[in-house]
Amino acid sequence: MKRRALVTRLVGLLLAAAGLSGVGSHAAFAVEGHRSDLVNRNVLRVCADPSNMPFSNQKFEGFENKIADIIGEELGIPVTYTWFPQAVGFTRNTLLAKRCDLVIGSGQGNDLVLNTNPLYRSAYALIYAPGKGLDGVDSIFDPRLKGKRMGVVQGTPPANLVNKAGLMGKAKPYRLMVDRRYDSPAEDMVKDIRSGDIDAGLLWGPIAGYFAGKGGGEKLTVVPLVKDAKDNAGRMGFRITMGVRQGDDLWKRQLNDIIRKRRADIDRVLLSYGVPLLDEDNKPITKPRG
Repeated sequence: MKRRALVTRLVGLLLAAAGLSGVGSHAAFAVEGHRSDLVNRNVLRVCADPSNMPFSNQKFEGFENKIADIIGEELGIPVTYTWFPQAVGFTRNTLLAKRCDLVIGSGQGNDLVLNTNPLYRSAYALIYAPGKGLDGVDSIFDPRLKGKRMGVVQGTPPANLVNKAGLMGKAKPYRLMVDRRYDSPAEDMVKDIRSGDIDAGLLWGPIAGYFAGKGGGEKLTVVPLVKDAKDNAGRMGFRITMGVRQGDDLWKRQLNDIIRKRRADIDRVLLSYGVPLLDEDNKPITKPRG
């Protein structure tokens, strides 16, 4: 370890003396991080779903595409993609197969990856049409939802609360694991809300916020379920990080530096896509943080 540190210092000093201090820092990083050399330093190789709006698509229209651009800009390298449907086997066939070096959106605590600091925090949300008798509802346990037909994505945290509230009998299920090139449960749910087939739905906040304004007609109301998370012991809020391979600690730290430096730009992107951002006290974040 002492020998490695000495080599790193000598490389930095020699290049700094030549007036190439910036290059020296990259060279030092490469020496220190030789065990992480599978990370490509010439391009930003992103693992992403080719058709998963609002997160990513092959037209680079998702907010994760925009965040990848911010990271590439900060690193001064172009962004390239390995596309794979974000279903079973996504991480195994992309990041862990060493075909790419970064997953932009990964839930904190995902043990398949090494998590960076959070990009954002959001929550599952209730979504319904305004002016249909549900204005002001901010909890699945609100008496006004009794007898209503709820849209629920199978296997998601809100499904437990729907069952607890006695609403599962009339609920309409939507699939969780699908190939978004062919199916879009969130869009189907929004269409069903607009048509009146269901009275309200429950979706992950970024998905609800994005599709609430789609499909024509008045924008749907989106209410993060922070009240239910507090009063009924159901975890509705989650931190979303970036994911890298286990062992790529230097790469993780470099990304953390970028998250910290470009926080306001990242927030600005997320807010423009309607993502309900929450701080650690479950208070809404409505402006980019500096």
